[in-house]
Amino acid sequence: MPASHEFPSDLLAGQEELHQIRAELSALLKRLPWSVVPLDGFTDDTGWRKIERPASPGWTPDEQAEVEKLRRREHELSVFITGHRYWTEVAVTDRVQARAKLKHAHEEE
Repeated sequence: MPASHEFPSDLLAGQEELHQIRAELSALLKRLPWSVVPLDGFTDDTGWRKIERPASPGWTPDEQAEVEKLRRREHELSVFITGHRYWTEVAVTDRVQARAKLKHAHEEE
């Protein structure tokens, strides 16, 4: 299997940006209200665990646009990475392991 330094630089850069975009999106979603649209709070204890949500003011148009922008970029990068020409040079039997190595290449630096 190829070492991380053998990945093409554009593929490594795309993977690094994907990590950054996902971290930014995750942090944003944690800060935002639980519902995109304004909704009353509720409590539901009929399931296997109790669920409580405070009232949600919803997301502002700017917040919705920011989430959409990050999700769109995340999708573009995912398509770029999975469709990169590099994968045709990797034996089919080694692709899963090579993909896992690429995902963690930034941790090895």
